[in-house]
Amino acid sequence: MYDRVLLPTDGSETAASAVDHAIDAAARHEATVHLLYVIDESVANAAPGLAMGHVREKLKAEGERAIADLEDQIEDAGLETTTEIRQGNPDTEILNYIDDADIDIVTVGSTGKTVNERERVGSVTDSLVRKAGVPVVSVPTV
Repeated sequence: MYDRVLLPTDGSETAASAVDHAIDAAARHEATVHLLYVIDESVANAAPGLAMGHVREKLKAEGERAIADLEDQIEDAGLETTTEIRQGNPDTEILNYIDDADIDIVTVGSTGKTVNERERVGSVTDSLVRKAGVPVVSVPTV
């Protein structure tokens, strides 16, 4: 039923809490887990001038670290992974990735990193639930 499970991450504990659900879905169906981190252009573009490139590099390094941590957990469970870092609007890039990679199901945390980011990330999850065209499992922080 599922060959490709998408686990988007923003590096937060909430995003990491969805990993168990992604592992469970992938293990049940012998599926590959796709890990995706999106460098949010609105954050990267908030820095003036030359600092913009520095912010992008920091966000990219954060994404690489977040993906590596999740990749280790998933591979420890005996599952295959594929990873990608994209740049743009998180909603749009995740939806595009769903189509590009022919994703079958998405597991995602329901809120973001900090109180200030929760509204934005929550809206990403809401957007996925409404627009993805595939099942989306929204995992709350426990």
